[in-house]
Amino acid sequence: MRDEYDFSKGKRGAVLPTKGKRRITIYIDDDILAAFRARAEQMGGGYQTLMNEALKASLAKDDKPLTARTLRRILREEMVSKSG
Repeated sequence: MRDEYDFSKGKRGAVLPTKGKRRITIYIDDDILAAFRARAEQMGGGYQTLMNEALKASLAKDDKPLTARTLRRILREEMVSKSG
């Protein structure tokens, strides 16, 4: 080994960059983390992967507010199906 190394052009961070994912620090409740770890152990996968999938599923949900127009349409459909 050398007695001295030159780190003047060195960069901080991961040696191998990953595409499409980023390392972050996040605080999760202990019981939530324990539940994801237990589920991951049962399924034979990683708990972080399960958490990522849960977040993706949450974002994919159609969270549009219920409008009066939509509610009327649903009620009409239900009234027709109940009477016929």
